[in-house]
Amino acid sequence: MNDRPAPTTPRAPFRLAIVGGGPRATYVLERLSADAAGPGREGRLEVRVYERTGEFGAGQAHSPTQPATSFLNRIAGQVSFAADESMPGAGPLRPRAGRPTLHEWCRRRFAETGEPDFDLGPEDWPKRYVHGLALQDSFTAYVRELRAHGVPVHLCPDEVVDVSRQDEGFELRTAAGQRHRADHVLLVTGHGPHDPERSPAGRERAAFARRTRSTYLPSAYPLATTLSPAVTGPGTVVGCAGMGLTAIDVVLHLTEGRGGRFVPDARHGLRYVPNGREPSSIVAFSDAGMFTFARPHHTKEQGAEPGAGIREHQGVFFTREAVDRLRTSVGTAPAGTAPAGTAPAGTAPAQLDFDRDVLPLVVLEMAQLHYATLFRPAARFLAERSAAVWRDFLDGARTAAGPPDDPERLLDPLRAAVDEIGAVLERVLAGKEAPATAGARVREWPVEATLAHWTGVVFGDDARERLREAGNDPAALQRAAAAWRSPWQLDESPTGNRFSWHRTIAPVPRSAYATPGQYRMALLRAMATDRVWARQGNTANPHKAASDGVWRDLRSVLSYAVDDAGLTASSHRAFLARHTRHHNRLANGAAVEVMTRIEALARHGLLDLTTGPGATVETDDTEGRFRVTGPATGAVHLVDTLVDARIHPFDPRLDSAPLFRRLTERGLVRLWRNESADGTSFEPGGLDLTAGFHPVGADGAAEPGLTVLGPAAEGRRSFLLSALRPDRDHYVMRDVINWLDEFRELTAHQEERECGR
Repeated sequence: MNDRPAPTTPRAPFRLAIVGGGPRATYVLERLSADAAGPGREGRLEVRVYERTGEFGAGQAHSPTQPATSFLNRIAGQVSFAADESMPGAGPLRPRAGRPTLHEWCRRRFAETGEPDFDLGPEDWPKRYVHGLALQDSFTAYVRELRAHGVPVHLCPDEVVDVSRQDEGFELRTAAGQRHRADHVLLVTGHGPHDPERSPAGRERAAFARRTRSTYLPSAYPLATTLSPAVTGPGTVVGCAGMGLTAIDVVLHLTEGRGGRFVPDARHGLRYVPNGREPSSIVAFSDAGMFTFARPHHTKEQGAEPGAGIREHQGVFFTREAVDRLRTSVGTAPAGTAPAGTAPAGTAPAQLDFDRDVLPLVVLEMAQLHYATLFRPAARFLAERSAAVWRDFLDGARTAAGPPDDPERLLDPLRAAVDEIGAVLERVLAGKEAPATAGARVREWPVEATLAHWTGVVFGDDARERLREAGNDPAALQRAAAAWRSPWQLDESPTGNRFSWHRTIAPVPRSAYATPGQYRMALLRAMATDRVWARQGNTANPHKAASDGVWRDLRSVLSYAVDDAGLTASSHRAFLARHTRHHNRLANGAAVEVMTRIEALARHGLLDLTTGPGATVETDDTEGRFRVTGPATGAVHLVDTLVDARIHPFDPRLDSAPLFRRLTERGLVRLWRNESADGTSFEPGGLDLTAGFHPVGADGAAEPGLTVLGPAAEGRRSFLLSALRPDRDHYVMRDVINWLDEFRELTAHQEERECGR
């Protein structure tokens, strides 16, 4: 009798296809590798990663091969590559030494190589290729771990061009003609350029370039090959459409990247010394007519206890609860609810108008934070003065506020409170009243503490020490104050440094210029001031604190107001066209060190900033070149090479890659639409996804076998493009964790099916 057990068929592993091998794929593999170490995991999973550039871990946007002139717009201590304790339900975490921040990774690499680009502190701004190297290194380590745990990982340097439903799974087809099967497909493709032939303006410009001697570059990346000396070399005029982060990359690559040098300058910080291989001129232009503002020096972690986290601003007036009250009082009912199973949990929210309902709260929060930064001991007094008008506004009473089209219509009580504070401090500084006497007279806020804080903000620590030495002697205080000068170019009067939303978003008023040259000088003055303010930091400078604290720290509240059709269709369209640009300029700009370079190039004259706001591009058949016109300044430039230096929102209808267009044609995905009760609708370009990021197909049914993370989800959600941050429960990793929770259930269900056969 044979007692040996009957042979069994090996269980087939669950096949996961990850389309896109950039940062999000790196974060996904980090969680998968940590999960694969658990008991009973071996043999349950097989992973195949597709990256069309072959640069696994980084992708093209973060390539380690990109020019050293491009900088990351995040400090080294605020970038990470693995889940941490701030993320509830993340699962197994790596030992602390096994999940370094970018700063810690750079310190290790510097110790190994001595390369100066790795010699960074936690608050230094790394070059972008350094981030790419760290991503690549992390990706490789996670793949190695997965394989060590018995998980096959196949790396495919190919582009996935189509995905089709096949039996119980999917078939992926690549550009090279390969076909692979998968049980689940995770799409993390990142941003891609638009195809110029898919838009009327792009087709016109491409056709014009083909029939003339001009050049049209619909995308700037990769810089080294796209911006070749043949079309951007000496003697050429390059038109740079856009003045954001991509444009900064373009400008620095065509100047410093061509061998130019920046040398110290006592007056302006830096001076540019050309090499001779640059274009003759770079004409930068945009609708706003100005570059993004400098990111302020980060001081929100200074002085904090270890492990205490970042001292981010907590909303006083602009909060989720305030948004909810607005929806109740003035929101309009949405057009209808999504099909069952396709919408986030709960009913669709009442819709708001951003400019009418939300922006006044944003502006009030900015003004409150601006003045609280100046007069911190009096912050509660300032907030209490605005409380009544704020409550009335939330409850729908709009007559007590200003005109409905004025974003500053809630600020009058706050301005009056600032006037009171300023008047008292002016009397003290003028020697008309002793600080203690004023403090005894004014009971609503602490005069002496407020005076000391204001002095430190405007004049610095040395002036605050002189104030302390003067004590309660009015004459001594008057003499000391007469000698103080603000190193931060702040107004030196207690009644100065007033907040203005309009001046914040447009620091060069129309009245400041009448000619291209006058605009250039006014813009350079504004850039120089912004640079100095940024060096003071995001907790000490009132202007930078207001922008950083609201448009960055409260970005989740902005998303809460906007996402999932939280705005009417027409307001949503206006928000994306106008206010995302405000966010990018106010809170998502480049480092001071980078903007000092841009300013130096503009002062040199190689970088031309004369077009001003509202610039337009036309084709000039007579000259055979593109013509850039600045209607506000009167500037006119003929350019040989036009570079589209903007990151366009995701839209499969315009994408240069065919994948999502084919998925749309197959009916596996559809565009998300914001519909309002008044019959208007808006399609931002992103896909219609469930709360679990599964696409909703043409038939209205969700496809649980597909998951989409990243820019393709833009539209229904906002602000999705970001590197992972440590100690933050960052949404990028939170989305990965939520996906992994559901993914475990999928693999468990497959095991049950296999066992039941």
